[in-house]
Amino acid sequence: MKLVILDRDGVINYDSDDYIKSPEEWVPIEGSLDAISRLCHADYHIIVVSNQSGLGKNIFTIDDLNRIHTRMLREISNQGGVIDAIFFCPHAPDEDCYCRKPKPGLFDQITYRTGLPLEGVPYIGDKLSDVQVALQIGARPVLVKTGYGQDCLDKNQLPDGIPVCENLVDAVDMLLA
Repeated sequence: MKLVILDRDGVINYDSDDYIKSPEEWVPIEGSLDAISRLCHADYHIIVVSNQSGLGKNIFTIDDLNRIHTRMLREISNQGGVIDAIFFCPHAPDEDCYCRKPKPGLFDQITYRTGLPLEGVPYIGDKLSDVQVALQIGARPVLVKTGYGQDCLDKNQLPDGIPVCENLVDAVDMLLA
């Protein structure tokens, strides 16, 4: 089975320093929904992995997050795509949990629930923590410049040899080439 793992905020939708707290604040990045649809039509299964510390900080509720994900899934479906699963860390950064990226807990859950090894699986993210966890679990990191990706590049934080794409559209073009 072909699998791609995507970060959510900054990859699929625009990110916000004030958090995405409602379905109305969830705005897809241009081309991202079509890119997901193209992956699906190329027989990829897609899993979204996301730190959602706004839950742990009581900035939004689990009901809010479910409504955000319902909107995301509906809009992706309207473009002919499907997200097979969403895994998220609900903890604040100071809780030092095992599931907050760059720790591998969410990815351990993916392997446990799917039975699939993640070695070599593309993981597309926009932060150094996305790249770090991908390298740690043996996945194939891809950094997009949307979200915080350009900031990561500007700070010269990216390890050598990591592919960099403008956005999810370009990352999908690279994967499907």
